[in-house]
Amino acid sequence: MPSNMPQPLLYESHCHTTLCKHAFGTTDDYAEAALARNFKGITFTCHCPLPDGFSASVRMKPEQYEDYIARVAATREAFAGRLDVRLGLESDFYPGVEPWLEKLHAHTPLSHVLGSIHYQVMDYRRLFYTGEIFSYQELYYDHLALSAESGLFDTLAHPDLIKNESPEEWSFDRMRPVIERALDRIAATGVAMELNTSGVLKSLPEMNPSPSQLALMAERRIPVVIGADAHVPERVGDGYAQALHLLAAAGYSEVSFFIDRKRQSVTIDDALASISAAPVSSQPG
Repeated sequence: MPSNMPQPLLYESHCHTTLCKHAFGTTDDYAEAALARNFKGITFTCHCPLPDGFSASVRMKPEQYEDYIARVAATREAFAGRLDVRLGLESDFYPGVEPWLEKLHAHTPLSHVLGSIHYQVMDYRRLFYTGEIFSYQELYYDHLALSAESGLFDTLAHPDLIKNESPEEWSFDRMRPVIERALDRIAATGVAMELNTSGVLKSLPEMNPSPSQLALMAERRIPVVIGADAHVPERVGDGYAQALHLLAAAGYSEVSFFIDRKRQSVTIDDALASISAAPVSSQPG
């Protein structure tokens, strides 16, 4: 680290590998990008394998899980002493999958487990979409709260992703009572929630969650972890400074990350200082 660079503090807490079939670049490439951001570490959280071929086109196969573990371990060794490389997982939640995930998460030690509701995948839609958008939005938040209550996850990923189902029919004011009930349930579990910077690239271009939902989370003292959801190396750490400012505006003073399934926090001021002198990617990914 150059002598003029501030002490690294942050982690990229949400990034993928080519095993999910829609990401690009090697694990070493992602680690190099984290170093360029002056991050302390990176936690790989690729899409977990699921039973019965559930959404198999966008995730690793069960028999590829050992390959995933080996890839991250090789990068950890290659970057030892320069970057803290961690093994995590992004696991999809839907009612009934809990026993599979319990066994998967126990297979090998994980540093950070994200829980996701991917409303858009066809297997999930076949199970839960009723044809009425508002009821689907309500169901999303019920499943989000159920995922927190399951005890399977450290952090709930991109926790208003459903707003991209039909942006022209999304109304935060209409959904607010539903969201508040879900957040009350989530707050009672102590599970963290993510501020996902990749939301700016989606059909409703704002981070996930929105500033309005962030404010409700802050009222309930729900911890927040930032993740870029990087599917290309150039997006590692992308938008973190903006995300930190959004957190501060919502009423947060700290930002969190997980190491060995234990939450750690740094102040937003210190986090901003740690990346202020780092290069900024010119590509949104």
